Amino acid sequence: MKLNTKRVIFVGLAFMSISAFWQIYDNALPLILENNFNLSSGITGFIMGIDNILALFMLPLFGALSDKTNTKLGRRMPYIVGGTIVAVICTVLIPIAQQWSLALFMVIIMILLIAMSTYRSPAVALMPDVTIKPLRSKANAVINLMGAIGGAAMLGITPILVSADSDNYFPLFLVLAIFMAVCVAVLVFTINEPTSVAEMRSLSEEYGIDEESENEEQGSTEKMAPAVKKSFGLILSSIFLWFMGYNAVTTGFTRYAENVWGKGLGNVSMILLVAQVAAIISFIPVGMIASKIGRKKTILCGITMLAIAFGSSIMFTSFSYFMFVFFALAGIGWAFINVNSYPMVVEMSKGSNIGKYTGYYYFFSMAAQSVTPAFSGFLVDKLDNWRILFPYGCVFVALSFVTMLFVKHGDSRPELPKDKLEAFDVDD
Repeated sequence: MKLNTKRVIFVGLAFMSISAFWQIYDNALPLILENNFNLSSGITGFIMGIDNILALFMLPLFGALSDKTNTKLGRRMPYIVGGTIVAVICTVLIPIAQQWSLALFMVIIMILLIAMSTYRSPAVALMPDVTIKPLRSKANAVINLMGAIGGAAMLGITPILVSADSDNYFPLFLVLAIFMAVCVAVLVFTINEPTSVAEMRSLSEEYGIDEESENEEQGSTEKMAPAVKKSFGLILSSIFLWFMGYNAVTTGFTRYAENVWGKGLGNVSMILLVAQVAAIISFIPVGMIASKIGRKKTILCGITMLAIAFGSSIMFTSFSYFMFVFFALAGIGWAFINVNSYPMVVEMSKGSNIGKYTGYYYFFSMAAQSVTPAFSGFLVDKLDNWRILFPYGCVFVALSFVTMLFVKHGDSRPELPKDKLEAFDVDD
């Protein structure tokens, strides 16, 4: 039984295009909203949280709709292709529409966000559709790695396409649109979804694997023990809190750099790139560390690193190359947290309701990402000082350390991956 790595790479192109899009959208759009339309930080933060609000109900909706779809292209491809076409057109229109009225600009943004929401779940679901169960862990590692590469590529090219202190984002969004279109075009021409699904099912039958057993399995009616329930509530609270802190900094950093340091998108994108690269190269060591000391202690170490990184960044009133060091530390800390938090959540579930507990994880993480841009922006407006951003992030991350400290369950030490690729199998 061997993973068809070539097929998984082609399937992962959809997720790569999605990750590339959000990297540029989150960094460039706040600057357009504030500089071109003179919006307050609070309103800008609210607009930046709209995609997370949509995701709370649209991602499950279109995932379920694609399950019931049956076309010559397959179940997922119509959503991936249709959503990408609309998203690509709107992406090109963003830097053009910034010269229009705010109302027309927001219409383009809303259409774009809806288009992106229609195909993210189908794009992610395509991997297990074409991959046999025992190999889905490795396949998911490839998918996540490709997403990280897509985001890093866009960060790396941003300084080339956007000159210092420039507000001309057309070259950046044009390249992004082309990148997205090429990724999905290659996917469509290399992956025949119905054929690939049939091959996966045939292989499952050959190895005696029942692909439908998960849906048919009857779970226990036993309720969660009070002690476990308490730990479950505490870890969900921790997830909410560290996303409140981390997401506020990542979505507000470009505006912080502009207002506090006087630096544009081209300058600060390299700092964000350092954080992302540090996280990517940390995945394998994090897996090894967790196998030795356990998930909870690894997460607490990550929270500590993230709090130190945000807390230390408070002292820089002007740009310093030391920021690369602290953002690298933040990237490593985030990897420590992200690799282990989702497994701790599902560790408290039963085999028949892992999907339900996965939903809990996403609800709390997405809820935080919906709230924190607007809330942090509101505080910036009230205090009229962007320097509140890093203390804000540091406080919420520190609070997650307190709640995480009292989690007593879900900390079984995972076995060391049989090969290094499996260490990348984390939720993004």
